[in-house]
Amino acid sequence: MQFGLFGSATARHGGPDVDSGQGYKQFVEYNVEAEALGYHATFLVEHHFTGFGQVSASLTLLTWVAAKTKTLRLGTAVLVLPWHNPVLVAEQAATIDLLSGGRLDFGVGKGYRHNEFAGFCLPIEEADARFNESLEVLLKAWTSAERFSHHGKYWRFDDIVVEPPSAQKPHPQIWMGAGSERSIRNVAERGFNLLLGQYASPDDVAQSIAWFRSAVEASGRRYDPMQIGVTRAFFVTDSVEERNEALERRLQNRMRQLKLATRPDGTVHGGPDRATGDPQAVNVNSAIYGNPDEIARRLQALR
Repeated sequence: MQFGLFGSATARHGGPDVDSGQGYKQFVEYNVEAEALGYHATFLVEHHFTGFGQVSASLTLLTWVAAKTKTLRLGTAVLVLPWHNPVLVAEQAATIDLLSGGRLDFGVGKGYRHNEFAGFCLPIEEADARFNESLEVLLKAWTSAERFSHHGKYWRFDDIVVEPPSAQKPHPQIWMGAGSERSIRNVAERGFNLLLGQYASPDDVAQSIAWFRSAVEASGRRYDPMQIGVTRAFFVTDSVEERNEALERRLQNRMRQLKLATRPDGTVHGGPDRATGDPQAVNVNSAIYGNPDEIARRLQALR
């Protein structure tokens, strides 16, 4: 196992006496400290229109982290492709990869929050098709030795060459978020790395890994555990009261995020760990909260 960070920063709203960038600056310092402690990577979310300041410009913030660090890998978890011009993203991602010496872990996803698709005036039903076309353009942009054109359903580009080249060849490492068996097997068949979410139980994580491994081996490739990233909420305390208060904060945060994700018909787009099951049970089973000995046991079980 290797350990890294997953999360976000917060940009506060307020008047002229409020430093809206303080949360971002603290996030950068947090990553510098993590690198000094030997952490392997950081993965940063992308969200929009929350009203509570979640990170929206992931690649921009990661550029600051890249400039302040030397070994920490720089991940997006995830960049939501249906919302972005794929050629501009290819250029921006290659720039970070080049300047950081090949440290970009390019995590991509389809998106799942209703309020974000509604805010961008995009039908969430188009998420899969937009994702697939954007990924096709990205890969072509990074690997084409000559100028190319693309005339698709959502994007059109004529006689372009994408610059600069990335440091990693043939392109930055690609990670995909997935939750269902079909989507997990699809990630393996594409030859990409897998990102698993933070709300699945340890048993469900084990099942997801088994699906991924079997699909990798069925494709004739060797399974490597470093191809999988598993997100866990993490909180260290010797106090039962502090643990319970932290779990309650996490539960309230999840309910707030689910509200943004829920469509008018009451459903949530995406994997089963997002919206099914008893919220309290999901919260307790997926979090690694407690004293150091309890956490060590849970980490060992996860390993």
